[in-house]
Amino acid sequence: MSPAEPLSPSDMRSGWVERYLPPVFRPYAQLARLDRPIGTWLLLFPGCWAIALAAPAGGWPNLWLLFLFAFGSVVMRGAGCTFNDMVDRNYDRQVARTADRPLASGAIGLFGAIVFLVIQLLIGLFILLLLRPLAAGLGIASLLLVAAYPFMKRITYWPQAFLGLTFNWGALMGYAAATGEIALPAVALYGAGIAWTMVYDTIYAHQDKEDDALIGVRSTALKFGGRTKWWLGLFAAVMLALLALTILLGGLGRIAWLALAGAALHLAWQIAFVDVDNPADCLKKFRANRWLGWIVFAGILGSRFFNL
Repeated sequence: MSPAEPLSPSDMRSGWVERYLPPVFRPYAQLARLDRPIGTWLLLFPGCWAIALAAPAGGWPNLWLLFLFAFGSVVMRGAGCTFNDMVDRNYDRQVARTADRPLASGAIGLFGAIVFLVIQLLIGLFILLLLRPLAAGLGIASLLLVAAYPFMKRITYWPQAFLGLTFNWGALMGYAAATGEIALPAVALYGAGIAWTMVYDTIYAHQDKEDDALIGVRSTALKFGGRTKWWLGLFAAVMLALLALTILLGGLGRIAWLALAGAALHLAWQIAFVDVDNPADCLKKFRANRWLGWIVFAGILGSRFFNL
């Protein structure tokens, strides 16, 4: 989408998928959200943070693990989106932003989606088998979270918290893949990621709050209402506190503390300037979390490599 192109209510937008892929493959790429990589970044960052955290002082993180986690994040984010759309296809038809998704619109049938899901899961399993046993076991356990998440919006106003448990599982996996164990720094990092998800996904949920209220879907956007920014500030503070604890427990230095300050400024900008009644602005702030992920990663990586 060009910068001058107006935002459509639909989240199915033209891009490289429509320009370069044959028509038969396009709906599957859209089902896996390959045309919208922000979700992959948000899934990937906690694992990258943990792999960098586990690096030796003065050394690089394990580049092979970073590659595996990057590839795995693309595959498993696609699998998660495929399963989510299978479960939510009837809801998606009633929401302007999601009505054009491949399953909701009928571009892909349920059987085709199931086959595509199985292929993605088999690729994900192959990647898991390349990891240490503990990390592989954690990866398999994460499927329970992935399977349960689409149903949370039907039973609780806190599906964003469950997404946080799911999306940040890579913090535990990444540390286990690099070290063969789960240590307190990784647990603190996992908690920081959950709080981060509460910020960005609450902002994201404000895009659909009117449709969600009509069809009975629950979210923190509806739960918090006019007090959303207060809640965002609270979760941002929790994230920063747990990142500080990670720095202390992990023996990181000044570069990590500078990154923490940068993350605090980014969160303050998001919360101060987001217009929760403007879907386009909510999407813009949500996407901006890619840069926050890079800030934290650069801080951990730089602190480990330079031992500062």
